[in-house]
Amino acid sequence: MNYGFVKIAAAVPEVRVADPKFNVQQIENLVIQAEGRGIEAICMPELSLTGYSCGDLFAQQLLLDEAEMALIHLLNFSRSLDIITIVGLPVPYKGALFNCAAVIQKGKILGIVPKTFLPNYREFYEMRWFNSATALPADAMVWLCGQQVRLSSQQLFRTPSFTFGVELCEDLWSTIPPSSRQSLHGAEVIFNLSADNDVVGKLAYLKGLIAQQSARCLCGYVYSAAGFGESTQDVVFSGKAFVYENGRLLAEAAPHSLKAQIIESEIDVERLRAERRINTTFAASAIRLGTDDHLAIIDSALISQHDFKLTRTINPHPFVPTGNDLDARCQEIFAIQAEGLAKRLVHTNSKTAVIGISGGLDSTLALLVTVRAFDLLGLDRRGIVGVTMPGFGTTDRTYNNAVDLMHALGITTQEVSIRKAVLQHFDDINHDPAEQDVTYENAQARERTQILMDLANQLNGLVIGTGDLSELALGWCTYNGDHMSMYGVNTGVPKTLVQHLVRWVAERQETAASAILLDIVATPISPELIPADEHGQIKQKTEDLVGPYELHDFFLYYAMRWGFRPSKIYFLATKAFDGVYNSTTIKQWLTTFYRRFFSQQFKRSCLPDGPKVGSVSLSPRGDWRMPSDASRDAWLSECENL
Repeated sequence: MNYGFVKIAAAVPEVRVADPKFNVQQIENLVIQAEGRGIEAICMPELSLTGYSCGDLFAQQLLLDEAEMALIHLLNFSRSLDIITIVGLPVPYKGALFNCAAVIQKGKILGIVPKTFLPNYREFYEMRWFNSATALPADAMVWLCGQQVRLSSQQLFRTPSFTFGVELCEDLWSTIPPSSRQSLHGAEVIFNLSADNDVVGKLAYLKGLIAQQSARCLCGYVYSAAGFGESTQDVVFSGKAFVYENGRLLAEAAPHSLKAQIIESEIDVERLRAERRINTTFAASAIRLGTDDHLAIIDSALISQHDFKLTRTINPHPFVPTGNDLDARCQEIFAIQAEGLAKRLVHTNSKTAVIGISGGLDSTLALLVTVRAFDLLGLDRRGIVGVTMPGFGTTDRTYNNAVDLMHALGITTQEVSIRKAVLQHFDDINHDPAEQDVTYENAQARERTQILMDLANQLNGLVIGTGDLSELALGWCTYNGDHMSMYGVNTGVPKTLVQHLVRWVAERQETAASAILLDIVATPISPELIPADEHGQIKQKTEDLVGPYELHDFFLYYAMRWGFRPSKIYFLATKAFDGVYNSTTIKQWLTTFYRRFFSQQFKRSCLPDGPKVGSVSLSPRGDWRMPSDASRDAWLSECENL
């Protein structure tokens, strides 16, 4: 089972200018390697059978005949192969010559796609030899290699796995590339045969261009450009090749290699289809084409299924980038959180913010955001009232960190123990405190929320919520307890990213509190509602109860962002966490995730306001509208059968 992945490749063969016999041998060598790897389609560079830099030799009949003979050779070679091969060659039609891509499979030419935009500036002068696809009639057919074939840029190719389109080099650089229209007509992958030469700064521009086009078209984009062996009389061709998916680079050829290369990856077509379904602008753009606008669909032969092996990297922490990207991500999220709160403070004319400080990650991040918002507005930090509320499970480590952090940040501190009030409440409702059940735990959370709400009324301030996105997904919050606030600054931030945000602030923002913040990051995640052990250490660890947050954030990302079914998420998780969690553990917590996600929707349905910061949000007013009584049976059944 391929789980919606299509294995494709871009190849850069060694080439000899004007030597189709040599060139086809090099191409065949790469094709047979790709076939052995289970690749479904492979793309060669522009004019790969002749070489791009033939110049006026394109007017020589011998070269054109040799190119056709090379294609015949390749067709014969492909008769027993499933792989689709896309190669470039010049094709004559009614006295004109076209720069084309031939799409072939199993000895058959599926179609010939001519280049639409011919560069004729600076070092390029293709109009000297070639004509544009726009010069062709819509029903143009050409006799090539003993086959009558459609010669048109107005066609797509469909396999059992995916639909693809083809454009050539300069087509991508045009204002409205042919691939835009092809994508709106259903192409999920675009292959580009190119002969892009090298000049300083061009590579970065090209990669940005491909990334943007693949993102704009919500497609996979496979690009292969001419390499070593092309003429270096005036320019150099370094053999660039890329595979992109919706703006993301999946694979890239080694730069300036003197040897032939194949770069391969798997494009997640199921993911692209999910994104297109969600993005109503894409559908609206397709509708604007009108009913008279259409492309021919050419079907390929069936492709035998090989043993599928995923080669692309699956990031186990999809919410958390690495390197400089992490620094930029943290800076941006922190700014969004602080600006969201600043607007709410201005709107309510509040000079006071009340926040419960536990010494844990979430309340720490919420406090840091609040401090930043006050600084942005020029408000005195003393207007932030941090309240520590020790209970039955509070440990010295978290208590001391909470108090020390508030002092280090220069806010107003207040301590209100909840022990007496909760014990009185247990007595009122006739609950035995020795029975440390859900009532025992939730009563503490609700008492804390009541204290914060009443203090906010007393001080004419806002209660700042601390709960994060991961807790909302799992329902790991007490209804009308820590679930409730007047503005929740962390509601869009997953737990795995909360840790990095706090560490980022420790290292770059609040140096006076850095040591305290780093110790908070190192503290086990716990609601601290159950008394500590005999050594005073945290006894109730959240991840022992609901599972590792890194797993749940992984599940959350693929379930919410892409709508993947449990079996595919399980498949991806076993790849991403190989050597970290075994398949049994992943199945266990995936089942827990779906069970809790469905049963806890009622908490998300009445969520307080809070800023969206990433592509996944569970706000009932924005990204996620779900009935609280939806059945979870289909999802749990699939989990059970993994």
